[in-house]
Amino acid sequence: MTQSSLIDPASTTKNSPQTLSVLSLMMFLQYAVWGVWLPILSKYLLADVGQGGLGFTQGQIGIILGTAASLGAITAPFIAGQVADRIMNAERALALLLLFGGVANIALSQVTTFYPFLFVAIVYSVLYMPTLSLSNSIAFQNLKNSQATFPPVRLWGTVGWVVLSALFPLVYLTATSEAENNRRIPHALIVSGAISIAYGLFAWFALPKTPPRRDAVDTFAFVKAFALLKNPAFLTITLVALPIAMIHQCYFFRAAPYFESIGVPTNYLGMVMGIGQASEIFFLLILGLILRKIGFKGLLMLGVAAYAVRFGIFAIGTPLWAMIAAQILHGLCYGCFFAGSFILVEKLAGADFKSSAQTVFGIVILGLGPILAGVYNGYIGNDFRTFWTAQAAIALVSLVVLFVAFPRRIEPAA
Repeated sequence: MTQSSLIDPASTTKNSPQTLSVLSLMMFLQYAVWGVWLPILSKYLLADVGQGGLGFTQGQIGIILGTAASLGAITAPFIAGQVADRIMNAERALALLLLFGGVANIALSQVTTFYPFLFVAIVYSVLYMPTLSLSNSIAFQNLKNSQATFPPVRLWGTVGWVVLSALFPLVYLTATSEAENNRRIPHALIVSGAISIAYGLFAWFALPKTPPRRDAVDTFAFVKAFALLKNPAFLTITLVALPIAMIHQCYFFRAAPYFESIGVPTNYLGMVMGIGQASEIFFLLILGLILRKIGFKGLLMLGVAAYAVRFGIFAIGTPLWAMIAAQILHGLCYGCFFAGSFILVEKLAGADFKSSAQTVFGIVILGLGPILAGVYNGYIGNDFRTFWTAQAAIALVSLVVLFVAFPRRIEPAA
């Protein structure tokens, strides 16, 4: 193989207006696929059969949303990291997963009993979860100075989430009967499937070519990525990400029923929950500035502290306007902690295993975290004040760990 064949053909157009536009649209579609159903699905699963839902328990919901997400993330190193680092162009792998995933999500909308629903949800998750790290990898590999350029591209994912999560309930969940609105919620899975198929075609034909790095030494890139756990910064952020991912996932289990219980109408649930994602847009725009001012440790601590404050406010439960306003803190939560973590992992990883490093980190936030979330969600009970107080306490403990253990200086892999 000649040296010229190892050059990424997209590298000559990095940061061009066309590349930035294409990557931004990629992120929009990536999170639109997820956002249209995730904020409201638990309401449908929890509602009684006579009220248009499936009548599942909180424990069953935790198993579905937790186990499905976790198995998807745990298989991601083999599907995403290994493929993108070694076997197939990342954009082609992304396209195939999205096309099959779209079909699976449409099929899921027709399932109404627990075990078949769990099985199809797992199949969908195994197909969708690797696309999160693949889209990050494609963006990072086709951007110059990704620490500065990734946040503005990634914010379009937030826009996609906000638009679809607000638009679907506002337009479609408008029946006078609550039971009818519940019966309409699974149609969001059909919309998600259609978007996923369209996104898959876009990925195949329009995304920058992102070939595997065949010049790398190791046969399995994820082995080298796991070795990053020897790095104090990576180890600390991984340990902290586990409980934060758990409480983040549990937010989506409980948020829609919680806001409905304090007086938010069903067709406005998407808008209220979308406030959090909308605030991400602002914080992602200024994330690079915050990072330059306070560094990785300060950035990550700010995100974790926002979780503690936000869930503490939710535990109070009144007045309604304060609960809704607390959603603004979601931008700090996700932008500073999760987006900041993705940037940190990119900085720490070696050049030949960046995709796998992102995927290994994804095992924690999208795999192990949801496993814990499923157990914890079923155990904590149905009292919202107790639930949100526990969420805030976990965030506070995580903040202390991050403050004590995260190193002052970070050292990238050789």
